[in-house]
Amino acid sequence: MYLLYRLGVPIYLAARRVVYPSRLTHMGLLRATPFLLENPVHLLYADESGCIGDPNQKFFVLAGISVFERETHWIETELNKIASRFSPHDPHAIELHGSPMRTGRDGWDRHRQADRHQAIIDALRVGICDRHPRQVRLFAAVLEKKNLAGQDMAQVAFEQLSSRFDQFLGRLHKQKQDSQRGLILFDKSSTEIRIQTLAREFKHTGHTFGVTRNYAEVPVFMDSRASRLIQLADLVAYAIFIKFERGDDRYFKTIEKCFDSEGGVVHGLYTR
Repeated sequence: MYLLYRLGVPIYLAARRVVYPSRLTHMGLLRATPFLLENPVHLLYADESGCIGDPNQKFFVLAGISVFERETHWIETELNKIASRFSPHDPHAIELHGSPMRTGRDGWDRHRQADRHQAIIDALRVGICDRHPRQVRLFAAVLEKKNLAGQDMAQVAFEQLSSRFDQFLGRLHKQKQDSQRGLILFDKSSTEIRIQTLAREFKHTGHTFGVTRNYAEVPVFMDSRASRLIQLADLVAYAIFIKFERGDDRYFKTIEKCFDSEGGVVHGLYTR
């Protein structure tokens, strides 16, 4: 049986045991409201890139990394190694975020540009490419604003992301008799309240593609400081965003073959 906390931050899930991230507990970032999940769990760590209300941006991206629960610890370990390049004595003080790392904001200008770029590429490689498709798959909704004038972009993006992840879990059940539940973990964002409402609606009343059937709970929201996996989701969303917004594929080409697919059909990347 698997134990998960309605978070602040995720704990590592493993059969019959729980690893408590004590450093985060001391930071006061854990909220202990436990609930039990009887089946194995796929976690979808999600983040957005671009701003829905910014008229100077053409695109909005909502992206997620589907990770089998037992893999999260090992991915975090690899990402901590990358963070230690910039703070060897305290890698947890380093947040891996795409835009600041690329542009040199928030103190990143203290580090060489080439080192920052390489760190993003390496994080995408060890966190995603090296584990795709068995342990990790990507999902994303890429929306061009001119195509959704007057529409609720948060709803469209969340509907696409959540339904495609749900369909992936359904395929595992139908084709491989591998019944697993899903849980989405979001970075705190300007769309948090809207997404929470949408999640309740989709879980209980359905959406354009039908009723979601494979979620264990409504999405959980957390501070990106508390999770390397949320930071990795930020890097994914940013890589996709600058590919579509600016035609810069230096990061995207590292992950372009890692979106959920079956039989040569790519299900994990939605563009409109």
